[in-house]
Amino acid sequence: MIIPYQKYQFVLRALETIELPPYKGSTFRGGFGNAFKKVVCVFRRKQCSECLINRECAYSYIFETPQPGTATFFPNEKYEAVPHPFILEPPLTNQKIFEAGTELTFTLILIGKAIKYLPFFVMSFEYLGEIGIGKGRGKYELAKITMEGINIYEATHRALTPGEPKLIEIPDKPDFDSNEEHLAIEFLTPTRLKHQRKFVSKLEFFILITNLLRRIALLNFYHHNHTKPGWNHKELIEKARSVALQKDEMSWIDWERYSHRQKTRLKLGGLVGKVEYKGRIDAFKSLLKAGEIFHVGKGTSFGLGQYKIIS
Repeated sequence: MIIPYQKYQFVLRALETIELPPYKGSTFRGGFGNAFKKVVCVFRRKQCSECLINRECAYSYIFETPQPGTATFFPNEKYEAVPHPFILEPPLTNQKIFEAGTELTFTLILIGKAIKYLPFFVMSFEYLGEIGIGKGRGKYELAKITMEGINIYEATHRALTPGEPKLIEIPDKPDFDSNEEHLAIEFLTPTRLKHQRKFVSKLEFFILITNLLRRIALLNFYHHNHTKPGWNHKELIEKARSVALQKDEMSWIDWERYSHRQKTRLKLGGLVGKVEYKGRIDAFKSLLKAGEIFHVGKGTSFGLGQYKIIS
C-alpha cells in the first residue's frame, strides 16, 4: 500500500493581540471549518446530504465525506464516519497571548486526493485571519507557507506553487522473522484509542497496532484509491500481542472544546507521555512510521494522536 501526502507549514503573523487556549488545535480546527464553508459553500443553509452538488463540492468532500455504510475492513466492525483527509498540527506551546507582530506556525497535512484542494485551505486560512481567531477574534495575516523549508506561498504576491506529494509505503506482507528489540514512543498530544469500545488508559502494543491498521486502511480506501489492504490484519494483531509493554509513563489529560456544530462543550481527554515496548517490532515499523505522519485515534483532524518514535 502506497499513500500520497504532503506537509505544509503555515506561518501566521498577528495583526492584533491574539488570545488562544493552551492547546490550540481545536481553536484552529473550529475556526478553519467555519471559514472553509463560507469560502466554498454555494448553498450555505443546506445540509451537505441535501445538496445536489455535494459529490462535486470541496467542503462536502473534506468535511462530510459520504458515509461508509457497511464497509468491513476488519471483522464485525462498522464505521460511523470517514476520517478527514487532513490534519492540523498546532504549535505545541502553552503560550496564550500573541502580540501584534508575533508569528506562530502550524502544520497542515493533506492526504491522498485532498492534496489538490490546497488552494481552498489557503483561501480559508486567509479569510479566517480577516474575521479573527481565539478570544476577542484577534486578526492575523497568512505571511507564508513553506514545504520542506521552501517557500511555496507568500502574502506579498499570493502565488502558490504546491510541489509534488510525498509517498509512504506500508508493505502488505511484513517480515516477522526479526530479532527482539526495544521501541520507545512519545505521544505529544492527547491520544484517544479504543479497545472493545472503551477508551484505554494503558496502551498495549496490539491496541496501538489495531487502531493504526484501521485508520490507515480507511484513509487509503476513501482518500486514495478505493482498494482494501492486502495485509492479513488478524495475523498482524496476533503478532502484535506478543510485543510486551516494558515501561509506561503515560498519563491521561482531560480538556474540552466547544463544538459549534453540536452547540455543546465536548470532553476530549487522552493519553500523553512516553511508552516502551519489547519484542519483534521490525515488521510493524512501516505502519508506525505512517502513524507518525497520519496520527492515530480520535480527533486527528485537530492534532490529537500525534506521536514520535524516539528509538
